[in-house]
This record gives sequence, C-alpha cells and structure tokens, in this order.
Amino acid sequence: MRLIAENLSGERGGEAVFAGIGFAIEDGQSLVVTGPNGSGKSTLLRVIAGLLPHLHGRIAIEGGGEDFPTVASACHYLGHQNAMKAALTVDENLAFWRRFSGDGRLSIADALEQVDLGGLGHLPFGYLSTGQKRRAAIAKLLVSHRPVWLLDEPTAGLDNASEARFTELMKAHCAAGGIVAAATHLPLGLGGATALEMGRAHG
Repeated sequence: MRLIAENLSGERGGEAVFAGIGFAIEDGQSLVVTGPNGSGKSTLLRVIAGLLPHLHGRIAIEGGGEDFPTVASACHYLGHQNAMKAALTVDENLAFWRRFSGDGRLSIADALEQVDLGGLGHLPFGYLSTGQKRRAAIAKLLVSHRPVWLLDEPTAGLDNASEARFTELMKAHCAAGGIVAAATHLPLGLGGATALEMGRAHG
C-alpha cells in the first residue's frame, strides 16, 4: 500500500497556504510534517483526510483493495479536538467510533488498557483530565482498523510516560504494515521517518 501526494496545494479561508507538496509513503513507513505555525501542517492533514478540498494536484491510495478503495476510507484522523462527546462515557464514545469507522484489532477494554485508561471506560468523557481525554482519543485509533493514521500534534497534553507509550503504539502500527503521517512541533521518536518541512507562515 502507498499513500501518494503529487503537487498538492491547499488554502485556508480563501488564501493559499501551501503549494507543490509531494510525497510517497509505503506501508510500514511514517511521515513527520514540521514547520512554523500557519505554514499549513494542519491544513495538509485535513486535505489528505478529505476534510478539506485541495486546489491542485492529486492525493491517492494505491493497493488499498476492496477494503480501502479511497484515501478517506483508509484514514484515521486525530485532530486538535478529540471529537468525543463530554456527556457520554468513554466506552460509549469509543463504541460510536467503532460503529462509524469499522471493527479493529482490539476490543474497547483492551484499547483503553493500551493507553493506560483501563477501568475508566464507565466515566463520562467530560470528567477526564486533559491528558486522559487525549489518551481516550488515541484509543479511537485502536478500536477500528484503518491503515493510515493522520495525526495533528498527537502528543499535545500528554505527559512523558504517555508520549513514550504512544510512540510505541505508532511503531507497532507501522510494524504491522500501517502508515503514520504526523504534524508536530515535538519529536515523536519515529526512527527513519520521512521529513516534510512546510514553508514560511502566511499572514
């Protein structure tokens, strides 16, 4: 499987943010996107995920087969917002995302153990601390299997131990044939990742 971008350009609020972006990531590989605030890192991930249109160029998945015929169908997107409802329990939130995104390799209980939230699934999401909320959002990646993880500042709000645990989850995903594309200001510990540095900030 390959995730390919050719001569991509994108805009935010009607203003061009980036242009001429290209890469090809094979299964088992990762892409780390860096650059100053406003350079288009988040916009690029949203374009790849199909959440925003691109102005020019092409984004495609090759080798996804019947299970993942389009880029959008192959992607998990983890943005700045955790996309969980505060009034629902952690278990209920994850059950929703599992129905929405499809089955995964792990049960909800096992996914919560992987992010060190075992036994907390019965709590309303709104009761969790900032770090716990981010870890619960990371568990979304584990309860539904999609080969491409698009991660926007994924370690925001995590302590050092949780950062290290998430690094191991990303490495395991790649080792199982997955692809990781992450926008970050902080090192993620992904050895051998392809680097993509976005240009100067706009406006």
